[in-house]
Amino acid sequence: MAGSTLKFENPLFANFLFYAGVVLLKTCMMSLLTARYRNKNKAFMTEEDCQALKQRTGMDVKPTRNDPDIERVRGCHHNDLENVIPFVLIGLLYIMTDPNPWYAKMHFRIFTIARLFHSVAYLKPLPQPSRALGWLLGYIVTLSMGVSVVLAGIM
Repeated sequence: MAGSTLKFENPLFANFLFYAGVVLLKTCMMSLLTARYRNKNKAFMTEEDCQALKQRTGMDVKPTRNDPDIERVRGCHHNDLENVIPFVLIGLLYIMTDPNPWYAKMHFRIFTIARLFHSVAYLKPLPQPSRALGWLLGYIVTLSMGVSVVLAGIM
């Protein structure tokens, strides 16, 4: 199994790639959402962006770093970076431990659903503890996989 663990022929690896791809694409989409809000709210961080807007439209705006819509999206994006990257890295190591396929798939699915829910709760916003529960569930999944990796390394 070791030679074929990280190949598409391994259904568990293919399943992991699907869910990792979903959460990585969602994380990438947060950059586009930030740009959308920057343009919609005319809230740019740098002087050169403000100058470019002025050249295109004649609007004179000053740099701003405290637009609440943008800060909400950036907070969500930052949280994705803190959680999705460890999930992907630990998930790759976890696959190498030859885990029970059903449990592994549940880890991947639960993490993905938790991260999607977290983003909805962050961006909508839903009342707390909604967002915190979404984060916690995803964190527990990553922690569980990490513990499995460490235990497999000890044995």
